[in-house]
Amino acid sequence: MKKMFVGGLPLESTEETVTEMFTEYGKVRSIKLASDVFTGKCKGFGFIEMEGHEARAAIAGLNGKIMGDKSLKVQFEEPRKGGKRGGRR
Repeated sequence: MKKMFVGGLPLESTEETVTEMFTEYGKVRSIKLASDVFTGKCKGFGFIEMEGHEARAAIAGLNGKIMGDKSLKVQFEEPRKGGKRGGRR
């Protein structure tokens, strides 16, 4: 299973519309779009999980594709550096 970052999504995107776009390349195992707390609208990015070969096909087919007035950015998610978030120093 590979996790991908998807950026450059139109603000009117929904989990259904993004899933539909990615199912052309294989089965979407999970999807989580970042949404605004107050409006519930998409913030323009999210994370999708697919099997490895399907994820590679989706990246090849969708990275750089123009949606609305933006270009999609689709890539494997990179682990965050640093380990801990927040806290005292």
